[in-house]
Amino acid sequence: MVKRVFNFYAGPATLPLPALEKAQRELLNFADTGMSILEISHRAKEYDKVHNEATALVRELMGVPDEYKVLWLQGGASTQFYMAPINLQIKGKPIQFVDTGTWTSNAIKEAKFYGRVEVVASSADDNYRYIPENVGFSENAAYAHIASNNTIYGTEWHEWPNMPADVPLVCDASSDLMARQVNVKDFGVIFAGAQKNLGPAGVTLVIVREDLLERVSDDTPTLLKWKTEAEKNSLFHTPPCFAIYICKLALEYWKDQGGVREIERRNREKAKVLYDVIDSSNGFYKGHARKDSRSLMNVTFTLPSEELEKKVIEGGTNRGLVGLKGHRSVGGMRASIYNAMTIEGVGVLADYLTEFKENNE
Repeated sequence: MVKRVFNFYAGPATLPLPALEKAQRELLNFADTGMSILEISHRAKEYDKVHNEATALVRELMGVPDEYKVLWLQGGASTQFYMAPINLQIKGKPIQFVDTGTWTSNAIKEAKFYGRVEVVASSADDNYRYIPENVGFSENAAYAHIASNNTIYGTEWHEWPNMPADVPLVCDASSDLMARQVNVKDFGVIFAGAQKNLGPAGVTLVIVREDLLERVSDDTPTLLKWKTEAEKNSLFHTPPCFAIYICKLALEYWKDQGGVREIERRNREKAKVLYDVIDSSNGFYKGHARKDSRSLMNVTFTLPSEELEKKVIEGGTNRGLVGLKGHRSVGGMRASIYNAMTIEGVGVLADYLTEFKENNE
């Protein structure tokens, strides 16, 4: 096999190697069917087993209560920016947001098509370097929306906002799903594109409290209703079978590794290694996010000049450290250290950054 690089891209992102190796072994003959999982019918009992096992693993690893439905949907997490208001809006009540960057800003734009939007807090005043504190949502809101982690700016909610009793909190967890232990009951809806922390691009996980499924208007198009997929176990029409299959393999791997508790331990260890390099560099590396809002998943930082940034990225690529260029909104560098990024890979990157600083300051 060609030597694998350490993949720090923000997404699609690195996946657990054992899961990929198992997929490789099973690719041409899945479950002795004489067919690939790419060819098998989504109505076949062999696929049905994959589908249900993937759902059961999500429930087990995340502690999803019985009163929540687990959906596997198409279209990417960005489709949920309009599906959430379509399914949850209540006439005459506002949809409230905390704007912490690109993905909440995009969700705000979509929600405006379906109701009155109120931004109750924002960190736009400082180029999204922090998570606002002491956020207050109205008791009259239809629902509230946050993004738990901002991939581009490298910020993350460390404590969830206090919520009025009857206002569901919708969380876009695309870039930190299962990165740490959370109480699903703190949310009405959690959604996440798979391609950062769960599996390949092509499927979106939606976890929704069952009572909220009844809010949707009867005249809503069939496939825009969460209720449609909930009633049919996400099999109303052909699901993205291969993507769900890879998610199942990754979930099996994480279960064998010790579950979300162990994932979180590793993630905190990885993040500390990189942030220690930044903090001890005497300003050579400058983190974008404020320390009290730093992400476990996306470490964003700049160097003293664009010339040095280009040089460090090129040198990293030559050493098999790929995907380190920062998003254009921030510039600099971004190391995405999602669940499947190994402690070894982060260590190699940390050593390289330390060496680069010594040779170029």
